[in-house]
Amino acid sequence: MTSLSERGTQTRRRLLDAAAEELIRTGEVEVAAVARRAGVSVGLPYRYFGTQSGLLGALLARFYYQVDAVVFRGFPGETWVARERARMAALVRHLYADPLAPTILGQMSRDIQAAEVEAQYMRLIIDRAARNLAGARSRGEGAADGDLELLAACLMGGLRSALSLALNRTPRPDPEVLTEALWTFMKNITHPREALL
Repeated sequence: MTSLSERGTQTRRRLLDAAAEELIRTGEVEVAAVARRAGVSVGLPYRYFGTQSGLLGALLARFYYQVDAVVFRGFPGETWVARERARMAALVRHLYADPLAPTILGQMSRDIQAAEVEAQYMRLIIDRAARNLAGARSRGEGAADGDLELLAACLMGGLRSALSLALNRTPRPDPEVLTEALWTFMKNITHPREALL
């Protein structure tokens, strides 16, 4: 995508905001409804995103960028376990506060471009998780034996599925209770010797 002017950047943001609102309210992203909600012509979203799938893909990319900003940063703590527990709590708090999270984590795989964005993001977080586990292992802070990339894929896939389930339950589990349950699951897998004690 070529660089946008300030006005173009604002228009793109307004279209994405309208798409988010449409997705939250209806569970779908129809270009005409997004244009109406944004107060622009029906053709304008196509200029910025090419297709309906392109608009949805951009919305998902923005969602995951915001998750990244919250989750993939340094967390305080003396140990890997303390830092990762804090990361889990930040993730749960962020997703509970984001009205898009239940829909995006729950039903977006039906659109091909959305599925592609999701797959790219999952690959990225699996790679990050594997490096994180390798760092913990190299510092003697645990991490189970075996293939860390496969372990990371199991953890991230399971975490995503559990979060989707929790976010779409009525009523939702208490966020602190959910954080503790997810963290216990993760810690038992990454530190199996400690779980046996």
